[in-house]
Amino acid sequence: MAVPGALVVIDGSQGEGGGAIVRMALVVSALTQQSVRITDVRGGTPYPGVDVEDIALALALARICDADLRGAESGSDTLVFHPTCRPRALNGSLALPDGWERKPNALVVLTSLAPVLAKAGSWSCMECRGETYGHASLTYDYVDRIVAPAWSKMGLFAEPKLLKAAFGRHSEGLVTLEVEPSAIHGLDWQQRGSLREVWATVVTTELPTQVGERGASHLERLANSAGLPMRIAVRRPPADAPGAFVTVGAIYERGAGGATAIGARGMRMESVAQRAFDDLLRWMETDATVDPFLGDVLLAPAVLSETPTTFKTNVLTERFLSCVQVVK
Repeated sequence: MAVPGALVVIDGSQGEGGGAIVRMALVVSALTQQSVRITDVRGGTPYPGVDVEDIALALALARICDADLRGAESGSDTLVFHPTCRPRALNGSLALPDGWERKPNALVVLTSLAPVLAKAGSWSCMECRGETYGHASLTYDYVDRIVAPAWSKMGLFAEPKLLKAAFGRHSEGLVTLEVEPSAIHGLDWQQRGSLREVWATVVTTELPTQVGERGASHLERLANSAGLPMRIAVRRPPADAPGAFVTVGAIYERGAGGATAIGARGMRMESVAQRAFDDLLRWMETDATVDPFLGDVLLAPAVLSETPTTFKTNVLTERFLSCVQVVK
């Protein structure tokens, strides 16, 4: 068993070698009160060194745990985090470093903080600026419809709210997250059970209304062809720039999975909808109870639980395995 207060050294280039290692190391440090030094930060990526997303999370955790934080500067290859107290509630806006053209993914930062704040003993409500819809990353509708309900099954209650949408890491949206003090327990998702709901959310901003409607109509045709009753919502949240995004999900008695697709200049909305739907259908054709992204965000609450958590994913990613090694 690790000794509280002992310094743990993590090689940030091991395994996946990216931001997930940094996030998991900081979160577990805050939860266990063990100091951590992360060396060769993001050393397995084409862009090594501390990123704005790492800094945003580290600054928030430092507030929560009154931590001594070192190396939280652009491009630093080493990050040191020394927590000095148990996690406390966090309220207000998260601090972001100045001078960065690239913004953090707001959902990545907030979902990393949620399991820590669940153990704070009082209510937290925070807001984070940054990307809300992006490629191959956590996005607002996925967190709202997939992650938060799955967490609630574990006794972790968190409620996100989208105030402004932003597409990509060079844009700035705004999301709030409320986190209740939670008694976290394990999850037994070995078998899916019956299908409860299939849903889709089509988001467009600063585009003609018919663009979103075309995406929804195409999803309806795809769902009918596959024999799936799908509930489809079309939303137009506030934003500073044009954007289009489709999120689809399937909720089972003991499982959940989703898929996303982002629009791009010159891409038809039907193609965006098709890509998301096809990815969801491929997951539904497996016997997995969670998709790979949901598996990632269930790991920290599972570690906090005193009872076992069991789930099955269709892809065991290098990112997930790297985070497991950090936890160990």
